[in-house]
Amino acid sequence: MQVTVESTGTLERRMRVELPAERIKQEVDSRLKSVGRTAKLKGFRPGKVPPKVVRQRYGKQIRQEVLSELMQKSYTDAVMQENLKPAGGPKIEPEVSKDKDSFAYVATFEIMPRIELKDLDKIKIEVPEVTIDDSDLDDMILKLRKQKASWESVERKSAEGDRVIVDFTGTLKGEAFDGGTGTEVPVVLGEGQMLPDFEKALFGIKAGEEKSFKVKFPKDYHAADLAGKKVDFAIRTHRVEEQVLPEVDDSLAEAFEVKEGGIEQFMQDVRENMRRESDAKVKADVREQVMAALLEANDIEIPNTLKHQEMHSMQHEAMQRMGIEDHDQAPPIENFAEMAAKRVRLSLLVSQLISDQDLSVDADKVRERVEEMCAGYENAEDMVNLYMSNPQVVQQIEPMVLEQQAIDWLLENGKTSKKKVGFTKFMNP
Repeated sequence: MQVTVESTGTLERRMRVELPAERIKQEVDSRLKSVGRTAKLKGFRPGKVPPKVVRQRYGKQIRQEVLSELMQKSYTDAVMQENLKPAGGPKIEPEVSKDKDSFAYVATFEIMPRIELKDLDKIKIEVPEVTIDDSDLDDMILKLRKQKASWESVERKSAEGDRVIVDFTGTLKGEAFDGGTGTEVPVVLGEGQMLPDFEKALFGIKAGEEKSFKVKFPKDYHAADLAGKKVDFAIRTHRVEEQVLPEVDDSLAEAFEVKEGGIEQFMQDVRENMRRESDAKVKADVREQVMAALLEANDIEIPNTLKHQEMHSMQHEAMQRMGIEDHDQAPPIENFAEMAAKRVRLSLLVSQLISDQDLSVDADKVRERVEEMCAGYENAEDMVNLYMSNPQVVQQIEPMVLEQQAIDWLLENGKTSKKKVGFTKFMNP
C-alpha cells in the first residue's frame, strides 16, 4: 500500500492511497472460488460451474465488494500509518486508471488540531462569596407570600401593585386586529405584563370606568403589522383589586406543605434553598469566567466538520424546545454557527487539559454531584441511591464531573480572588 499525504489547508488533508494489484487479485480470486463452490446457474450442476463462467457472472460485483472493503480497511491503516487523527469521515474519490488491475483513491478529510495550552497560570477568576442576611430572607419570604396572596375588591383608584380586571378592544386605523381584544383580563400594575402605554393608562382608574387611549408598539414587536404603529384602545374596568398577603405564621408554612416545625422550619428551609440556588449560580458564574479566559488565552482553529455537527445538534435541540417536528420550519442552521464554534473550541481545549493533566473521573465527586441534584427532594437519600445504581445516569453525569474537575484545576493553578456580595444583588443583578 502506497500512501502520500498533502496539506490543502490548516487542518484539511488530501491522502492518496494506492492498493497493490496483486492484493486485489488474490482477494477477488479467493471469493470467486468460494462462490463457485455454491453457485447455481442454469445448465450446470451446483458446484460444477466453470471458473470462467463464474468470473463472467460474478466478477464485476465481487471486485466492487472487494474494493469497497479494502478502501475502508486501507483508509484506517493509512491514517494510523501517517499518524493522523481525522476529525470526521473522509470524502473518498476513486481514481480513474487505464490499468484495470491497479486501484487508487483519494481521501479528503480534516484532522484534529494540535493543541498546546498556554497561559493557564495567568487566568484570572473572581469568585463571588454570597452572603444571605435577614433582609435577603425577608425579600424572599415576601415573594413567597405573594405567591399565596389573595385579592379583594376596593372602591378606590388603582395604584402600583393593584390588580385591574378589564375588557379591552384595540383598533388600527379603525380596524380590529388579531390579539387586540380581551375579556376580563387581569393586569397587575407594575409587573410589566402589558406594553408600557397600556399599563400606564390603567393607573388611577376605578371600577366601572371606561377609557380610550393610544398605545405605541415597539419597532421590534413580534407582529410585523403592528411594529412601530400607534394603536387605539378602549377599555372597560370591571374591578380594582388589592393584594392581601398571608401572615408570616404556621399557616404560611402549611401552605407550602411544611408539615412539621411550623414557620421556624419553613424559614430554615427557605434559607437552605437560597443557599443552594446561590451556590449553583456561583458555580455557573465561575465556569463562565474560566471558559471565557481559557478561550481568550488559547485561540485555536477548529475543524469545520465538528462545527457543522454541533450546528445540526443545536438546531435539533432548538426544534425540540420549540415543539417543531417539520424540519422545514426549523430555525436557520446559520443562526447557530457562532455558538457552535465556541462549544467545539471549548470542548477541544478542556479535553486537552484533561489529557495533559491526566485527570480521571473521581467517583466521590460523582456522588457529590448526584447529592446536589437530589437535595431538593424529601426522600433525597433514596433518590441518590436510585441514581447511583443506574449505570446510564452515572454515565451521563461523569463527563460533567470531569469537566468540573478541569475547572477546579484551572482555579487552583490560576489567579483567583474573592468578592463578597449580597444574595439579592447577586441573584438579581
